[in-house]
Amino acid sequence: MKGTGSIFIGASTKDETLTLKLANRHGLIAGATGTGKTVSLQILAEGFSNAGVPVFCSDIKGDLSGLAVAGASKDFLEKRAREVGLEKTYSYEAVPAVFWDLLGEQGHPIRTTISEIGPLLLARLLDLNDTQEGVLNVLFELADDEGLLLLDLKDLRAMLVHVAERASELSTVYGNVSKASVGAIQRRLLVLEREGGEHFFGEPALDIRDFIRSAPDGRGVVNILAADKLMTSPRLYAVFLLWLLSELFEELPEVGDPDKPKLVFFFDEAHLLFSEAPKALIEKVEQVVRLIRSKGVGVYFVTQNPLDIPETVLSQLGNRIQHALRAFTPRDQKAVRAAAETFRPNPDLNTERVITELGVGEALVSTLEGKGIPSVVQRTLIRPPSSQLGPVTEAERRTLIQSSAVFGLYERTKDRVSAYEVLQSRAEEEQRQEQRRREKEDTQARKHGEPRRSRSGFQLPDFGRDDRPRKESVERRSRRRSQRDTVLEAGLKSAARSLGTSLGRALVRGLLGSLKRGN
Repeated sequence: MKGTGSIFIGASTKDETLTLKLANRHGLIAGATGTGKTVSLQILAEGFSNAGVPVFCSDIKGDLSGLAVAGASKDFLEKRAREVGLEKTYSYEAVPAVFWDLLGEQGHPIRTTISEIGPLLLARLLDLNDTQEGVLNVLFELADDEGLLLLDLKDLRAMLVHVAERASELSTVYGNVSKASVGAIQRRLLVLEREGGEHFFGEPALDIRDFIRSAPDGRGVVNILAADKLMTSPRLYAVFLLWLLSELFEELPEVGDPDKPKLVFFFDEAHLLFSEAPKALIEKVEQVVRLIRSKGVGVYFVTQNPLDIPETVLSQLGNRIQHALRAFTPRDQKAVRAAAETFRPNPDLNTERVITELGVGEALVSTLEGKGIPSVVQRTLIRPPSSQLGPVTEAERRTLIQSSAVFGLYERTKDRVSAYEVLQSRAEEEQRQEQRRREKEDTQARKHGEPRRSRSGFQLPDFGRDDRPRKESVERRSRRRSQRDTVLEAGLKSAARSLGTSLGRALVRGLLGSLKRGN
């Protein structure tokens, strides 16, 4: 950082900086693969941390983990430092970092509860249609009305069974509840579990304030989410980021326009937030991005193509770093034009042409200045990072995790009484009451000398009476009849019995089927 109150990005015809007071006006880092987006994210994260601003960033390739380790001297880094005017102040140092992981493998576990994520994002996560989402809304409403906590996936499964059993009753109160929709949701839950989604739901839930920490030396902590494995479940990744943004909006107080942000978010692979998202969800993202600025939170989207971001969101991203784009297809050419048109024009620069000519480590930069007016776009050499380029080793990561200030807070799961336990207890109590009722009926029947009956109403044999003489008489008569039967008669009787049994079974199945259809 060359000056106070700003972050040094690189050099063009002048120093290109990001003003901290305007950093919560959000931003965009865009460019094709391999053009330097990760380094731009890295130097901004370093700058915010050095200014005392906590940072959250998702690490898709593992490279951002290098923020936690000091860089090593390399010729090309030293050369770039001289080119941008940092030869006297450039040094190698790490930033205070905390590693997180939804799967709990490469960082501290991150969890939330089913209740906190809510039906809208859960429907998005499970890719439900409108009818199925309606059933999910009924489930949440019923859980609230009956005081049932929804914490993890077993609570959700128990509530789905509960809703299905009471479908007819609930339809008259909350609206139509389809058992077929319940079944579809249960099948989607199985898919989510196979993708590792069960790790995300439960307790202890993340305290959002653990993302807003400072190191003892006053620098902001950089929270790094290990997302390489998470990217195999892109819908879970997108929903997690949207939930995190919503939680910040709900939890943080209004601060207006502070001298520097309270927290800065970098959302890598931002197109996953909006890919196939329903209109209602995009509107929610737009609303949160627009309003969260007043909470002192800056949101920076990182993506390959500016067209990945809806226009309603793109228009709110005032600070921009645009790396090279390739114009091989009509869509690529449209993206180049769209990117060029979003910058404040520079009469000395053909923005649309330069976007396709930028080298690795170069970018078009425009940031907010003065009263929030974008600066004229400039072709800029991006400064070299002070932290390590590339990922940390597994041993380094493990040491950093165990020395973290939050180590031990989230490693062990908790399982308090919630919907699953309550509904299970209710079912067990109903079974006990039914057992007591049957025993009472049997006792009364024996007192009055009535034959004991099965649950279906058929009379049961009295095993307390000696039936041996009667059985022996029946067996003697049966033997005498069988001795009088000819071989032909025996065969005909056997066939008749077989036919009778088959017809009987068919009639029973037909009768039960018609009763079921009639229900």
